[in-house]
Amino acid sequence: MKAKALIPLGIFVALVALLGIGLTLNPREIPSPLIDKPAPAFRLPQLQKPEALSLDDMRGQVWLLNVWASWCVACREEHETLVDFSRRGVVPLIGLNYKDKQPDALAWLSQHGDPYSTSIVDADGRVGIDYGVYGVPETFLIDRNGRIRYKHIGPLSPESVEKELMPRIRELKGA
Repeated sequence: MKAKALIPLGIFVALVALLGIGLTLNPREIPSPLIDKPAPAFRLPQLQKPEALSLDDMRGQVWLLNVWASWCVACREEHETLVDFSRRGVVPLIGLNYKDKQPDALAWLSQHGDPYSTSIVDADGRVGIDYGVYGVPETFLIDRNGRIRYKHIGPLSPESVEKELMPRIRELKGA
């Protein structure tokens, strides 16, 4: 009889332990199943040019794909970091303007500065879905062969650029 009474207590203790473990995890460290896999193909219109840009256009280069939107509050938080990174000219920085309206995106870049080599328009969010975007902003490091080598969830900071991105970029560029 006592053993049956201990079952609910055991279940409760197990649930509390799982909750405790879950609370120690960093939600920004969601592993991407795309790491070291080919980046999903795309061909999207550019925000400020009439030509489209595709994944094949970027082959042979190490580059960053930064998912952003004018309606994204966290994108404002990382924007100065992106502007500073862009000035360094380390690798091309391509913006993926996600589920946004073109006039809003253009006005936002005009007001805050445009760090991107170019921005491509993902108006319906399909490319973002292909890349496994959970939210905006997210940044992907893509190698010369079109493979995703790193994914950063959330706003980039100067520290994350120096500690996470730059060592990986140097390694991929062979410098």
